[in-house]
Amino acid sequence: MGAHFSTTDIRFELDLPAWALGALNNLPTHLQTVDARMAAVIEFARRNVRERTGGPFASGIFERDSGRLVVIGVNRVVGNRCSSAHAEVMAFSIAQRILGTWDLGAPGLPVHQMVNNWRPCAMCLGATAWSGVRSLIVAGDGPELEAITGFDEGPAHPDWRRELERRGIDVIQDVLRDAALAAFCEFAATRSEVYNARQGSRP
Repeated sequence: MGAHFSTTDIRFELDLPAWALGALNNLPTHLQTVDARMAAVIEFARRNVRERTGGPFASGIFERDSGRLVVIGVNRVVGNRCSSAHAEVMAFSIAQRILGTWDLGAPGLPVHQMVNNWRPCAMCLGATAWSGVRSLIVAGDGPELEAITGFDEGPAHPDWRRELERRGIDVIQDVLRDAALAAFCEFAATRSEVYNARQGSRP
């Protein structure tokens, strides 16, 4: 007798936490400066920790030139029981659904920018390359995140910035770096779950 799967077995959904809808609706429709965009993203990361709905990571998708907010996603790995539900994946996926396209750089669309409260992990760097965004803003890039929080960011390409720029994605680093690090320290103080598979070690 063959295996039996139901409709629910072959589909899945990812969602933002309940508080995110109200928080998004309370933001201005446009955030004109890179600092304002990053401040909003860091606040979402902090609230995700305070509400115990995920890790201390957030990612925003904006129209680069106008500053129009598309969405801000937060890390939802534990809440959605999905290891790929990182903030960047949440933000890309929701933005693509809102805009009705898998390509945020499709012809006729404005240039889209992703704003992250740290450099994307190894998985999300790949997702960034295929998302269609043409600009990436990060609060920082360095070992501080892993040292403070204990998260394993994976084997990122050592020249990740150049690899993205080679694919037409401009990168700006160190926007509100100290504020981002302070948020990671807040997370560490909560002693919340750090969900590295096998803690980065081999079985």
